[in-house]
Amino acid sequence: MRLQFDGNQTFQLHAIESVADLLQGQPRRLVDFAAVDLGPMFGSITNRLDLSEDQLLRNLHIVQDRNGISLDQGLQWIEETIRTVGGDQPIRFANFSVEMETGTGKTYVYLRTALELNRRYGLRKFIVVVPSVAVREGVIKTLKITQDHLRTLYDNVPYRHTVYDSKSIAKVRQFAQSDCVELMVMTIDSFNKEDNVIRQSTDRLQGATPLFLVQSARPVLILDEPQNMESEGRIRALASLDPLFALRYSATHRNPYNLVYRLTPFEAYRQSLVKKIQVASVVKEDDFNQVFVRIDEIRTAAKTVQAKIALHKRMAGAAIKEKAFLFKPGTCLADKADRPEYGSFVIDEINVADQVVKFKNGVEIAVGQTQGADQAVLFREQIRYTVEEHFRKQSRLKAAGIKVLSLFFIDRVDNFIGNPPADKTGIGVDGLYPGIIRQLFDEAFDSLKSRYPDFAGKNARDVRESYFAKKKRRGGAEDTIDSTSGQTAEDRAAYNLIMKDKERLLSLGEPVAFIFSHSALREGWDNPNVCQICTLNQTVSELKKRQEVGRGMRLVVNQEGQRSSDDKFNILTVVANESYEQFVSALQAEMVEAFGEAGAAPKPVNAREKHIAKRKPLDQLPEFFADLWEKIKPKTRYQVTVNSEKLVTDAVEDLDRLKIDPPRIVASKAEVTVDKEKDILDYQLFGRGVLATMANRNGAPNIVGMIEDLIAHITPPIKLTRKTLSAIVLRTTNRKAAMENPQEFALQAARIIREKAIEQLVDGIRYFKDGTWYDMSEWVEEEETVSDRLIPVDNSIYDHIVVQSETEKRFVEKLKKRSDVRLFVKLPAWFKVTTPVGQYNPDWGLVMEEVDAFGDKGPLLYLIRETKSTTVASELRGTENQKNHCGKRHFVGALGVDYRVITSADELP
Repeated sequence: MRLQFDGNQTFQLHAIESVADLLQGQPRRLVDFAAVDLGPMFGSITNRLDLSEDQLLRNLHIVQDRNGISLDQGLQWIEETIRTVGGDQPIRFANFSVEMETGTGKTYVYLRTALELNRRYGLRKFIVVVPSVAVREGVIKTLKITQDHLRTLYDNVPYRHTVYDSKSIAKVRQFAQSDCVELMVMTIDSFNKEDNVIRQSTDRLQGATPLFLVQSARPVLILDEPQNMESEGRIRALASLDPLFALRYSATHRNPYNLVYRLTPFEAYRQSLVKKIQVASVVKEDDFNQVFVRIDEIRTAAKTVQAKIALHKRMAGAAIKEKAFLFKPGTCLADKADRPEYGSFVIDEINVADQVVKFKNGVEIAVGQTQGADQAVLFREQIRYTVEEHFRKQSRLKAAGIKVLSLFFIDRVDNFIGNPPADKTGIGVDGLYPGIIRQLFDEAFDSLKSRYPDFAGKNARDVRESYFAKKKRRGGAEDTIDSTSGQTAEDRAAYNLIMKDKERLLSLGEPVAFIFSHSALREGWDNPNVCQICTLNQTVSELKKRQEVGRGMRLVVNQEGQRSSDDKFNILTVVANESYEQFVSALQAEMVEAFGEAGAAPKPVNAREKHIAKRKPLDQLPEFFADLWEKIKPKTRYQVTVNSEKLVTDAVEDLDRLKIDPPRIVASKAEVTVDKEKDILDYQLFGRGVLATMANRNGAPNIVGMIEDLIAHITPPIKLTRKTLSAIVLRTTNRKAAMENPQEFALQAARIIREKAIEQLVDGIRYFKDGTWYDMSEWVEEEETVSDRLIPVDNSIYDHIVVQSETEKRFVEKLKKRSDVRLFVKLPAWFKVTTPVGQYNPDWGLVMEEVDAFGDKGPLLYLIRETKSTTVASELRGTENQKNHCGKRHFVGALGVDYRVITSADELP
């Protein structure tokens, strides 16, 4: 394979021109020679800048104005005193920044910019400074694979690239004395300390100091990822090279010195210059049976020590949610959790040195660790989902000649390369043990591969490889340590494949397709065919979301090395250990942090101004709507039979029929979207499914325990005696649900008992069709209201939906992002169901496609949904609950249409 490059991409040409135009008016000099006071053998070909500060500033303003960037008041200089051959000297150099989203060819752009500066102005000496080995290897690779392409673009101009190596100081002399274009790549750590070889006189240069030779060339610095070079020490190191000026290239500048060009992630996303992002969130739901404790942080002040601890707290309405609080030694977690299960978790010690919290019940949990999270189960399902998504995607893309790669970020290297314990002594409170990630991957690969012919004959070991900054030895005769490098032969082979031999890794003939890393690949390295990124972390990843997704944002290439712009090929799936809402929210927050408020949604203007929602013509309404309307338009009459059964009997009957899901691992897939006009990220959900269920490990609850749970969950205004609750518990036969998920059983049982106490009035109602129906022509053509009640939509019969509450607003905002919702309508006020307690106007009619966790489609579903801020009967106002009950009897019993009361779109279908 030979990677191909397009030299005519407009956005890249604009970035190159923006920098080159900064020197407008600079005469082109063929060669400038500078004698260096290092003896008769030393003389340098040097860069030169003849423009005044005023000319540079004027050019900067012209470029900034052209690119829509706010004009800077002045040039931003770095000023330092440096050591030179003539002694300590004050120097200053200007800085200019280019901001380009990861995956849009930043390295290509700055290499071509160097050649453009040579073509226009004769500049010859350039040093690319990088923050890490991973970034260095990426730059070297780009230099090699673009060489023929760039020579063609620039009339075979002689240029040479070298990598600074302290063992080959002669390259420094070559860099300084050569009259061709020189590009030298250096890591910042190779020259930022006084004891670096480059700062020492050496016999290899007849006693001269290599740094002074570099200074004599007055190089142009190209800083790759300069946000990692902002410390005082590193700024002094950059200044010590005595540069002509510095060009700073990054997607995430910490300090954008004199910004000249910006390609934001929003614009790159809109223009399809990078892959579209899908988020497959793999999270645990509804498991409150184990005592969940996660130590997030230990804080110290002058006289106090506190631990920030996350737990499962009982909220209003008996719901349970994860929340974090600060605790001091001696306090009980039950005080904040409001749950008796935490009664034994009294903090005995907060150990700052060991970063451990010790409880009086003997449990010890370190910072970053979790009890009751079943982290090993989450890892298993994340890995399995990623492997299957990889198989499915590779099956689709093989015909286009595209090899799919998956990248796993792990939290601890030992979780991959360690050896599993022979017994349970090495298993932590989180369920993890050395080597678990490698073991879970091999299990998932071997169990799934038979379904996919391209992988059926392969072994898990052959398709995975890893790269960590420092590897521990795995042990075994095959791991022979090289005496000079300290690396195994296997380590070197993996390093070369991942970091250097990109073409081979992209070949369908190379079996390695799954890459594991810790933090070594978080920036500077990427691969165009990384189509899955799986984040395996005990807590939410500490990596920036933009760092995570940046490893796979580049557009894919085929076996001929040609880049594809087809949207259906360019999808990056991030398998995250958090919800898709949290992922998108965090990514958006990082955008705002990086770009300021300009990167956030603009404030609304005239929110109370009147606007109109318009309906499509009746003869142009979607077929989905016609089918839905046919099912829901019949009117009904009702009959009421008073049910005199006791509350106990009613509750037991429902409890026996109650279906309670055990705790489960759920995957939801959503695609990240960006608004067409506003710089704001959003998402569209199009798949959700259960990956695994987990049985309660604490054994079957006893009768006394069940009664106590009910008492804890039944809150005012309902007050029942222990005798009544005992009768319900003793008579129910649904012990399986109580055993599998006792906390959820108690929560649902309390809900049923409370609702039965309120719903007796309408319990026996039945509906029958009366032969009449509502006419479609009654839907009005226009509806006027204030603009902040209107939400623009595409998948409805109106161009806007009118909402009456924040609950409805959130519901609509989520529906418009879901591709499985083919159509939805807000049912009009005249569409009513007659009930014994007044007329009932249901909320929503929907037509949905049944879609699983991988996005595969099933049959259409026709639904009626009522949205409420709560589904707890006693918390609904007045007769709302009774009306909802009657609505269910009307739609389900008489019309055969699925009906439910929900609190959010996440509960669909």
